[in-house]
Amino acid sequence: MSLQLIGKKVGMTQIYDENNNIVPVTVVQAGPCPVTQVKTEATDGYNAVQIAFGPQKEHRLTKAEVGHLKKAGVAPHSHLGEIRFDAPPEFKVGDVLTVARFQNGQTVDVIGTTKGRGFQGVVRRYNMDGQPDSHGHMMHRRIGSIGMRQTPGHVVKGKKMPGHMGQVRRTVQNLKIVKIDEAQNILLIKGSFPGANGDIVIVRNAKKAR
Repeated sequence: MSLQLIGKKVGMTQIYDENNNIVPVTVVQAGPCPVTQVKTEATDGYNAVQIAFGPQKEHRLTKAEVGHLKKAGVAPHSHLGEIRFDAPPEFKVGDVLTVARFQNGQTVDVIGTTKGRGFQGVVRRYNMDGQPDSHGHMMHRRIGSIGMRQTPGHVVKGKKMPGHMGQVRRTVQNLKIVKIDEAQNILLIKGSFPGANGDIVIVRNAKKAR
């Protein structure tokens, strides 16, 4: 069964494994995520479970959000997400999903948002070399020819150009859970993944587990 939790990236650290080798890990506070709505094909056209994360003060939510959560008997939360299922889900409103549903050594996918870098040139955005620094050159970090001549007579679609960098959704697959702390709802996941400390991430069962 598919499992997914909404969490918060706390930061990176390192721990020792059973062979006294240093393992770099990312700390994620995942859940608890109460179920706020159950969707089925009969009522909504698809099967899914809506979950919440991040307790929040009621006055910081809209009236619609507060009413929706009160109807489910769930305290105010700041984030909502959905887990899709192929068949009608076994969960019911009020159930709480925690890190206890994961296992040590299990592989997971982590979905996060990369850090925003604003408008950047091609040297930083695509690691291009730039143009010479001497012999009269005046455009050291600018892009060179972009093919705007007779053939094909226009800039090719998808050409690497200066522009917005970062702040995009990315998924890192097959990361290993090194340790689970159920008391504090903490997952220690081997390696790194996009996002700044404090950003919201999604941890799910690996879809292409090796």
